[in-house]
Amino acid sequence: MRVEALMVALLFGGCTGSGEDTNRSGFPPADRPVSDIISSQFSDEETRDRLNEAETVMDMADIEEGMTVADIGAGNGYYTVRLARRVGDSGRVLAEDVIAETRDRLAERVTRERLDNVSVRLGEFADPKLPENSFDRIFMVHMYHEIESPYEFLWNMRPSLRPEGLVVVVDADRPTNRHGTPPDLLRCEFEAVGYHLVAFREMPDAGGYFSMFAARGERPEPQSIEACGQD
Repeated sequence: MRVEALMVALLFGGCTGSGEDTNRSGFPPADRPVSDIISSQFSDEETRDRLNEAETVMDMADIEEGMTVADIGAGNGYYTVRLARRVGDSGRVLAEDVIAETRDRLAERVTRERLDNVSVRLGEFADPKLPENSFDRIFMVHMYHEIESPYEFLWNMRPSLRPEGLVVVVDADRPTNRHGTPPDLLRCEFEAVGYHLVAFREMPDAGGYFSMFAARGERPEPQSIEACGQD
């Protein structure tokens, strides 16, 4: 691993969280079911590449060389390795998962494929613990429905975006207990924490939809956040 990449890995690996300390009881619980984590990948990579999934999503997200991107819930690294190629040597990718074994397998893949612009770390279910003011894009692909405390998670994640940074969500349009998130519910939960929907497109070939959010205004106090219901 190059010296520059090692420095980035140390920076990301040592970050202690972007949000202010807060009691979890200060956030409203999710007023909807949560899907279990049953697999480290949504589908096999060959099938996803035949559908041109990653390239399509990265194009819609305007991923360019030199960007810094976080891949949250990275799993086996389908997006991680493709983001690494797209951002190039001058860009950086932080890949994160909450399952230690999955994180370790991904770290082995990153080393094996010599992805010197990628660092891998373990996140937490309610806090990705990302460094502040660091990311042009944060990817959350086919994993949002697995977040048990969405308001706390999104609140803690928000300061890690750069001023023009965006959050990219790809998910299926079905109930959260069936490994998807209805678009209206997704938008409501993001807006409750001070994000604004800036793009939405159907992606039937990729098993769902693409959406993109920007942080707007002040981050609300946890006690003022109102939970969204799922019909």
